[in-house]
Amino acid sequence: MILLYLNIIDLVLAIKTLDLKVADYMSPKPLVVKDNSSFSEAIQIMADTEIGNLVVEKHRKPIGILTERQILENLSIHKNISDVKLKNIKLSPFEIVSPTTKVIDAAQLMMKKKTRLLVFDAKRLVGIITATDMVRAFRRTTANPNLSKVRSTILHTVNYDDSILAASKMMYKKRIGSVIVLKNNKPYGIFTERDLLVNVLANDVEIHNPVGGYCTTPLVKSSAGIKGGDASKIMSKNKIKRLVLTKAGKYYAIVTARDIVESFTTSFSNEE
Repeated sequence: MILLYLNIIDLVLAIKTLDLKVADYMSPKPLVVKDNSSFSEAIQIMADTEIGNLVVEKHRKPIGILTERQILENLSIHKNISDVKLKNIKLSPFEIVSPTTKVIDAAQLMMKKKTRLLVFDAKRLVGIITATDMVRAFRRTTANPNLSKVRSTILHTVNYDDSILAASKMMYKKRIGSVIVLKNNKPYGIFTERDLLVNVLANDVEIHNPVGGYCTTPLVKSSAGIKGGDASKIMSKNKIKRLVLTKAGKYYAIVTARDIVESFTTSFSNEE
């Protein structure tokens, strides 16, 4: 009887999360730097605080967002971090939502525009909401969408002894945020844009060093049949943005935080 009562409470709470607002899940007071700041200074701030998005402003107004993807691109092209001003770098654009915007509406905007979202209260920047923030919200819902249409079954790999630069170039060329690292022809870990920022650049590591020494290991994985809600719980628990999926004992696919957000937006559209 007690268990039934608790299940009913959980169900009610989960249903209410469909109406949760951006204010409940955004990252408040995002870090902001001026556009005349140097690229290297901005990277150090991101590495020290372990954030993947840094808002860039001009005349006290946001003009774009510096992301891990721009860092990867710069390193891959120049083979080092060029000390240019942020105003000379092509920043990621953004869309604006308010604290009272529903998370699902923000998610649909993110998917439609394929962009980042800044949160403004009137004309004041108060937060940023990312795909990872949305995954935290969606894990509480009753929805458990299928991931078969959003996951990627193409797994890009590098060897443990390949250089950090080689891995970064592959990620840039393929427009992906991670590669699987093999050791003795077996999956050993995953090297991500965040690993490049925090494990490599923050510590002035030589980019010709073996990538295997700076990847995240062990791999967090689940079965290929896992649903979106269950995957979001695993990712939130392990504080990861990518989940490797297995099938018949072999690595089969990878699903990202953005993939999960996309699966939920489709699921909620069908429910409505």
